[in-house]
Amino acid sequence: MTAAPTGILPAHSIEAMFDDGAIYAATPPVAGQIQPASLDLRLGHTAFRVRASFLPGEGASVMDRMEALKLHTFDLNDGAVLETGCVYIVPLQETLDLPPDISATANPKSSTGRLDVFTRVITDHGVAFDTVPAGYSGPLYAEISPLTFPILVRAGSRLSQIRFRRGLSLISDELLEEFHKIHTLMSGGNERIGGGVQLSIDLEGSGPGSLVGYRAKHHSGLIDVDLPGKQEPLDFWEPIYRRGAAELILDPNEFYILVSQEAVHVPPDFAAEMVPFDALVGEFRVHYAGFFDPGFGHGGAGGVGSRAVLEVRSHDVPFILEHGQTIGRLVYEKMAERPKQLYGQGIGSNYQGQALKLSKHFKTPSV
Repeated sequence: MTAAPTGILPAHSIEAMFDDGAIYAATPPVAGQIQPASLDLRLGHTAFRVRASFLPGEGASVMDRMEALKLHTFDLNDGAVLETGCVYIVPLQETLDLPPDISATANPKSSTGRLDVFTRVITDHGVAFDTVPAGYSGPLYAEISPLTFPILVRAGSRLSQIRFRRGLSLISDELLEEFHKIHTLMSGGNERIGGGVQLSIDLEGSGPGSLVGYRAKHHSGLIDVDLPGKQEPLDFWEPIYRRGAAELILDPNEFYILVSQEAVHVPPDFAAEMVPFDALVGEFRVHYAGFFDPGFGHGGAGGVGSRAVLEVRSHDVPFILEHGQTIGRLVYEKMAERPKQLYGQGIGSNYQGQALKLSKHFKTPSV
């Protein structure tokens, strides 16, 4: 008997997992919920505000711990506001009954990360966030903490996504070097490989006076996570222009949208993920939302390389960034099979061919 291929499972395998009960939801998947190498997770009907973030740990379920930590319970069917500075737990509509050779990893969706909404997935008996062990059987929960903007959510809102893998899938630097020669994994920047594809920051823009980023405003209005293209950018963001030297001081606990100098390419047989925090390059977190589906920046999918938009938050002390400085690393994984449809091919892909770009909730800036 031939062994099943190892790697990240594509969309048609995720669809099969619904069919055979490895993934279950009372409501079938909706259009666009299954992406080329990931599944969007839907919020359930009830939310709990809790005193603090937590992991249940071995031997305990999330609901066991909730009894001691919850402050109040509320319904999401007609929508509810999640306030900044608060922590919420929401049971997700999808539950899992994974085979013993399938594990999973979760991340915020790109649009969630660009709103500075800190979201993680928790399992019963879990000892790590966003990590689902092979063979896990049970419910999934979202921990949600809006850090800058209050958000309006409802049952069915999709803030997180999950990726399934069989066996080992991570690609070594040696192989990345070879694949880069064939596929051009990044271009237009420093083009370094080490611990994955290294990305540097673009603070030059198109020249003096040009737009190079955004800093989030405090005490802003409400953002409905399910309404794209409705918000005025300047109501929520302060544009950052290049003034003099191509550098930027990150203020502690401020949130920035910046962009990589390199254009990124994820070929059809690969998936990629951003390393969110790397103390080797600086005391800041970059890219809350870390999945790059097969076809991101791929020429055959309508792109010619897409730059990585970076969600950046400095920790504790001011930190100065200079143009071309390494700011993140992109690790590549092999697909178990090539997806039948790639990112950017008519599946509601919002960020193909992007440069510096806010989340889909905002109108196109006029600045």
